[in-house]
Amino acid sequence: MRILLVEDHPALREMVTGHLGQRGFAVDVAATVEEALGALAATTHDALVLDLGLPDGDGMSVLQAAQNHRSGAIPTLIVTARDALEDRIKGLDAGADDYIIKPFDLIELEARLRAVLRRPGSRTCTVLRCGALAFDTNNRQASVNGEPIELTRREADLLDSLLRAAGQVIIRDVLEERLYAFDNSVTPNALEATVSRLRKRLMGAGIRIETRRGIGYRLIGEPSDKTESEP
Repeated sequence: MRILLVEDHPALREMVTGHLGQRGFAVDVAATVEEALGALAATTHDALVLDLGLPDGDGMSVLQAAQNHRSGAIPTLIVTARDALEDRIKGLDAGADDYIIKPFDLIELEARLRAVLRRPGSRTCTVLRCGALAFDTNNRQASVNGEPIELTRREADLLDSLLRAAGQVIIRDVLEERLYAFDNSVTPNALEATVSRLRKRLMGAGIRIETRRGIGYRLIGEPSDKTESEP
């Protein structure tokens, strides 16, 4: 899942980014209102972790933009030093899903973020299925015929995207945008390598990841008596 973290304190930003990255999230970062609005305009995020006290303005303007995003309201967790009751009420009334006060524990932040993503109305779906494959989008776990298979974070993100658009071609630029945060360096064959690894893990699932040369990829189901995997 792709998260936008808006936090102007460098050490805290690095700490949260590192923790969420280790837990399977792709994290884009912004330190100002301007950067945050640019990030929201550039791509779609699964959730927003938002500090309100930013150097060039009030984070509430970022919250408003997230609520009016072209893809629908983005689940938002406010993280701030503003601990007054009226500030919490203002944030929640403006559309935030939860509110956590600094200082905080990273484990609690992660738990609250996952809780926000599980709530009805968020873009997450419970279980996606195709062939013998089942993918739980909440805990990022995949199984084939009930047997769990191990996936890296990027493999899980790729599978999520392909399953949600099963039967349709996803342009490679869109997949790269979803799999890699803004500050990740992406080699020319990085996506191909991830697709290749995922194909191997999905052998026997009754599905195939099809390459459309120069365009992108799509996931399709195979007949029950025939399972193929592209090299």
